[in-house]
Amino acid sequence: MSGECCGPNESHGEEHEELAPWWRDRALALPVTSGVLLVAGLIMEWTGLDVPAIVSFSLGLLAGAWTFVPSTLKRLFNAKGRDRLGVGLLMTIAAIGAVLLGHVGEAAALAFLFSIAETLEDRAMDRAKQGLRALLSLIPETARVSRPDGEQIIPAGEVRERDILTIGAGERLATDGVVTEGRSWLDTSAITGESIPVAVGPSDQVLAGSVNGSGTLHIEATADGRDNSLTKIVHLVEQAHANKGERARMADRIASPLVPIVLIAAALIVVFGFFVGDPSMWIERALVVLVAASPCALAIAVPVTVISAIGSASKFGVVIKSGAAFEQLGTIRRVAFDKTGTLTRNHPTVAATYAADGRLGAEVLGLAAALEGSSTHPLAEAITAAATDRPVAAEVQEQPGHGLAGIVDGRRVRVGSPRWVDPQALAAQVSELAAQGMSIIVVEADCLVAGVIGIRDELRPEAAEAIAALNAQGVSTIMLTGDNTRTAEAIASQAGIDEVHAEQLPADKAEQIRQSADAMPTAMIGDGINDAPALASATVGIAMGAGGSAAAVEAADVAFTGTDLRLIPDALAHARRGRAIMTGNIALALAIIVVLFPLALFGVLGLAAVVLVHEVAEVVVILNGIRAARSKRRPLPAVDSEDKNLVSSPHE
Repeated sequence: MSGECCGPNESHGEEHEELAPWWRDRALALPVTSGVLLVAGLIMEWTGLDVPAIVSFSLGLLAGAWTFVPSTLKRLFNAKGRDRLGVGLLMTIAAIGAVLLGHVGEAAALAFLFSIAETLEDRAMDRAKQGLRALLSLIPETARVSRPDGEQIIPAGEVRERDILTIGAGERLATDGVVTEGRSWLDTSAITGESIPVAVGPSDQVLAGSVNGSGTLHIEATADGRDNSLTKIVHLVEQAHANKGERARMADRIASPLVPIVLIAAALIVVFGFFVGDPSMWIERALVVLVAASPCALAIAVPVTVISAIGSASKFGVVIKSGAAFEQLGTIRRVAFDKTGTLTRNHPTVAATYAADGRLGAEVLGLAAALEGSSTHPLAEAITAAATDRPVAAEVQEQPGHGLAGIVDGRRVRVGSPRWVDPQALAAQVSELAAQGMSIIVVEADCLVAGVIGIRDELRPEAAEAIAALNAQGVSTIMLTGDNTRTAEAIASQAGIDEVHAEQLPADKAEQIRQSADAMPTAMIGDGINDAPALASATVGIAMGAGGSAAAVEAADVAFTGTDLRLIPDALAHARRGRAIMTGNIALALAIIVVLFPLALFGVLGLAAVVLVHEVAEVVVILNGIRAARSKRRPLPAVDSEDKNLVSSPHE
């Protein structure tokens, strides 16, 4: 049974790999038995067999009560403070009181309906979790690994980082890795939600659980078999089961004090009965009030919705770390984008090089490549790929948000953005490159400008469509980047973003996000180490790509396993729908209590009727919560993209 209602279910302590069909679910055995005995008792009572009817009612009562009374008593004696008082306690008292008053049939009905509702709640929770746990089944049981004495087949869990795996046609990847040999395409739909197969070749990063196409690939593992992006996704989403959002806390704030209030109200009703001289009738009404005002539906109104929605989101590539993050995601009215690696393809290339007088372009590239050789920044990769010669650099130091400094051939060299390294006589060339939407790297040697490098990182082909979809939802967009203003404005114009904040250091980005979040709920989307402060400052921080920097993923509340920007409007719409369902569930649960309490107090409804209405309402709340698992995601057409996993971006 739900811990929210009446304590943990001792029989459901284990995670189920697969959810059994309802007719084979052992957890339903006692509630179903209770229901059968209740119906049998009613038939016997109707035919005049009073004694057999009482026996059948009693057995039905025992079968139903066994599902919640033991855990209720355990909670009463082992828990502390208000945690001792759960809805199960109200139901236990009501059932005992009904038996003492001679209403064994009504007590059996209460036990049956409460037990079946609670078991259905557990089953709903299990079903919501099953989709998430099923992700782990995407990892194959074995992997082919190259060893000095030849290929070996080993359990996937024994794969270690730097192992070389051979992936044949149609096989799944046992862990994350980088392609070292071969070309093929991968079906990543089960992991990233992207339905279009992705072409991969040497140096491309690949994710655990992807299905290989027709070619054979050799992959160097970048993660252990038990600690890859897929297992990390499952771990992150499972954290959400223990965290509650604003509405969950609101439900708890109402349900938690309501239990002692109901107990006090029932006691006062009993005392009133002695004062007016009819204790029997008022004791019975007190028992009915206990049931009528029980907040069980309220306690489960949010958790089943949150778990269903978060599990569903994980299936199309959106990992939400907590219930709070899910609810906040449904409030977002502004989205702030990082530029490099988020709005752009993250596959930059050197498009132009200008050298100062007396220097050659190859020399400029060589000086820059010497420092950038140890960096994982995508701009660094573009420079090292373009350089024909790379001297050895010493004493290399990184200045986050600025660039790199070090010593090359006895000269003190700096490589970074124009705001950090003065382009001096090449200022006009810097303006020209910026006007074309390029990122600018200035190279300085012994305090004199050596040259400037223009690097073009194309806008993701789906970016404009994603921005348009956000605008259609009434969500405004802004771009934050460490790049120069002219480059930033050129990229923003292509994407359809109106507001741009360029030349931002990590602290500047965080401050911009704090100011925006104070004005309206704001999401920040980024992938680099420098984005971590801004992600943590946002109402909701979103890390793009499972391969994004660990700092960004850790700081974020939500992580996208893929890189398709069209996930963003889909995720916001999904969260808004789930939030609306939660609100409806809470309203329905409160309405049931408000309506039933006076009807029970004044004797309009008896115990059996109140139990029936209350538990049917609880089932309705559960079924409504399960609706949050239904994703109305738009079909995403193919785009001409060369997206790869994102890496940290210290330059921005």
